[in-house]
Amino acid sequence: MWVKLCCLLLYFLALFVLARVFEAVAWYESGFLATQLVDPVALSFRKLRTILECRGLGHSGLPEKKDVRELVEKSGDLMEGELYSALKEEEASESVSSTNFSGEMHFYELVEDTKDGIWLVQVIANDRSPLVGKVHWEKMVKKVSRFGIRAGTFNCSSDPRYCRRRGWLKSTLIMSVPQTSTSKGKVMLKEYSGRKIEVEHIFKWITAHAASRIKTIYNSEHLKEEWNKSDQYRVKIYLFANLDQPPAFFSALSVKFTGRVEFIFVNVENWDNRSYMAEIGIYKTPSYILRTPEGIYRYGNNTGEFISLRAMDSFLRSLQPEVNDLFVLSLVLVNLMAWMDLFITQGATIKRFVVLISTLGTYNSLLIISWLPVLGFLQLPYLDSFYEYSLKLFRYSNTTTLASWVRADWMFYSSHPALFLSTYLGHGLLIDYFEKKRRRNNNTDEVNANNLEWLSSLWDWYTSYLFHPIASFQHFPFDSDWDEDPDLFLERLAFPDLWLHPLIPTDYIKNLPMWRFKCLGVHSDEEMLETFQDSESDSDSENKEVFSSEKEGSEDDELNMFHRRSEGEPRCGVETCSCANKYCHHEPYERKARSYGSYSTAGDMEPDWSAWPSEMLHCTECVVCLENFANDCLLMGLPCGHVFHQNCIVMWLAGGRHCCPVCRWASYKKKQPYTHPQPLSNDTPS
Repeated sequence: MWVKLCCLLLYFLALFVLARVFEAVAWYESGFLATQLVDPVALSFRKLRTILECRGLGHSGLPEKKDVRELVEKSGDLMEGELYSALKEEEASESVSSTNFSGEMHFYELVEDTKDGIWLVQVIANDRSPLVGKVHWEKMVKKVSRFGIRAGTFNCSSDPRYCRRRGWLKSTLIMSVPQTSTSKGKVMLKEYSGRKIEVEHIFKWITAHAASRIKTIYNSEHLKEEWNKSDQYRVKIYLFANLDQPPAFFSALSVKFTGRVEFIFVNVENWDNRSYMAEIGIYKTPSYILRTPEGIYRYGNNTGEFISLRAMDSFLRSLQPEVNDLFVLSLVLVNLMAWMDLFITQGATIKRFVVLISTLGTYNSLLIISWLPVLGFLQLPYLDSFYEYSLKLFRYSNTTTLASWVRADWMFYSSHPALFLSTYLGHGLLIDYFEKKRRRNNNTDEVNANNLEWLSSLWDWYTSYLFHPIASFQHFPFDSDWDEDPDLFLERLAFPDLWLHPLIPTDYIKNLPMWRFKCLGVHSDEEMLETFQDSESDSDSENKEVFSSEKEGSEDDELNMFHRRSEGEPRCGVETCSCANKYCHHEPYERKARSYGSYSTAGDMEPDWSAWPSEMLHCTECVVCLENFANDCLLMGLPCGHVFHQNCIVMWLAGGRHCCPVCRWASYKKKQPYTHPQPLSNDTPS
């Protein structure tokens, strides 16, 4: 989990750096930044009209460019970023669909039960034509959708009884607006009574009703009273402007943030005395001022703070978030982190998607379960102070310059989803490359596993845990591919004592110590033959006695990956050394098992014991094959301390005998390390 979290943080850092690179490229090519102010005089009439439409100001009665330019200046400063976004939005020819209501319950659920939004509904009476034609209705839907106003059509033929009860006997337009200024308040329906059925007149009617919910101040005395008043609203946003009514985006936001933020419009059109405005720090109009218990914040001075619905919406959400906003944010982050598993997991393609689905289910379940107690705690009355301190922390952190950069990057990448997805995919492929390279350096074989091998190993794992008890409480490595025979399950069904045969994974074999057998010197053949004949009788009798007690059943034909890795390697070399002699003396070791390590004559060269692990017993013969260790042959030791040829002991363990051939100690259980006794010196001081 921490690896995925670090990868996600690196991805966000890469997005931040990439956004700065895009800004530098745009500045190099065009010579301006997104925060640079634009002079409306230099803009064409079409661009000025586009800006007014995005801000929600009517311009139907302004035929001159001068009047349109003045209206743009009165509504707020224009930045290069806002101009670019407005022109791009106008060029986008995406059609916005409207909702078709099927009846009374559908209408009530979406319109009357929605407390934080505005709806525009066209009612079509029985056997009547619609009030607004299809072409004009599509333009109307596209225009109001910029400000978060949803549109729909209710055909009375689907529910004539409800239309008669409502009094909708002719085709008309209905607008739903929250009636009170409290969250989740009542909704009132207003009917359009105008004579002109044009898009601009209908839009002006909508904005006039939405602006009526905003508190308006017309003189300095009223402003002073309102500024010094303390009420339930902790956050207030003031618009000081010389306009007849606030822009449509400002009115739409007042509906969206009902109960969280209070919107106040200060009309300074006919003010002669503006001294009090200077006292509170307002020196120019228009100005968007955010007033919080922590102080005053001037909106529009930092990166990404445009005079638009989308920019101000993200700004206010970061300052005064709802619990639902935090839940959606955590849901997005958790799923982005879970999708990293698709690139971190190595091996077969099916394995990647199985692990991904498992991770998505686990993370989302844990997220929902963890949110339930949080929602319960937030309902407790004595946590109000904690809630207020949390909001204070949000306001302090999100009014910084770094927070404005993050909001600007969020708006940029959310408006370019293809860029966001491509960068995420590229970041994931880089993670996959480095992870694959790291595992190859560690000699992990699961990187090259194909789909069939992994499905077979998955079936082996499922059958082993479904039909067999847990063999031990020891911790096994669970990241293996379970490379045992797929027919093992069918073979086990033939035994009546099925539930008494635990199936032990063979993954522990790769953790057993392996090393090369080395001698300090090589002697002649005559010395080796003489030494071998002296100890042959004793050694053969002992080894045959030990080995005869260990034979049971036939051995499996296939070995695990360790046997395959050492396949073709000779168990005994051609050249033998004089140290490969039989054991000469015994030491007590757990049930009087033999400890090996002495050599027969003082003149012989002994093995290089320094290359042996400290916990291994010294010996010179493998009791599985009854052959001596040859120089440079590969050895493997068990946790009990006994040593064998690597090929021999791997074949022994792969056949299902998970114990030592000598002492019967379990080959997968750890044991206290054996300490070799210090040899007694026979030399006398001279």
